[in-house]
Amino acid sequence: MAAATACSLQGAIFPSLSHSHSHKQHLPLHSIRKTTTIGNNAPTRQTKCSVSLGDFIGGDLVKFDLGKWSSDVEEHKALAIYSPHEGGYEGRYLNNLRYQGYHFLDLSARGLGDPETTLTKFHPVCPAHVGKQPIARWYFPPEVDYRLSLLPPNAKGLVVWIIEAKVLSKAELQFLTILPTLRPRVRVIAECGNWRKFMWTPLKEIAGLPATGEQVSNQ
Repeated sequence: MAAATACSLQGAIFPSLSHSHSHKQHLPLHSIRKTTTIGNNAPTRQTKCSVSLGDFIGGDLVKFDLGKWSSDVEEHKALAIYSPHEGGYEGRYLNNLRYQGYHFLDLSARGLGDPETTLTKFHPVCPAHVGKQPIARWYFPPEVDYRLSLLPPNAKGLVVWIIEAKVLSKAELQFLTILPTLRPRVRVIAECGNWRKFMWTPLKEIAGLPATGEQVSNQ
């Protein structure tokens, strides 16, 4: 008796739970409308959802700006990128460079230290001593020069892909901007933040360096 009463109350209070809503699953996307009413005499507003070309061809897979992406990488050589928070979109652009023959050096800006020392000079590293072993210091070769020496003959170059680059200072970003000038076969991609869609801009604009052809004012 109690179970029957509970079922009847559930159907009265929550009618959407007691009836099938399969008819909503087969509606086309362009026919779904959302109705919002404010107050008793307020006008009713309707929002109509429409489909786009990406819904038919796989907008998450097909990127029409890959050509612009490739040309900007070759022109500016150092880019700051902004990807959606959910992640995954940057992999399409990474693979585009991989197909061109680039190899990758993936680094995290957190714990990177001084980029100039880590990437282009012999630098010390102190391993964890766990409180018992003596504090040691090991020296590692320059990361970029070491990876360049390992590239196969048919490789196009090396892409230094830095995640969480938003924690770097402006001086560190400026060095990453001029790194392709010091090492002509190197390209730099720095993840400097997030946005609603995948976007990029020359890293020198983020680092505050003048554009190509501009002169720095002495004032």
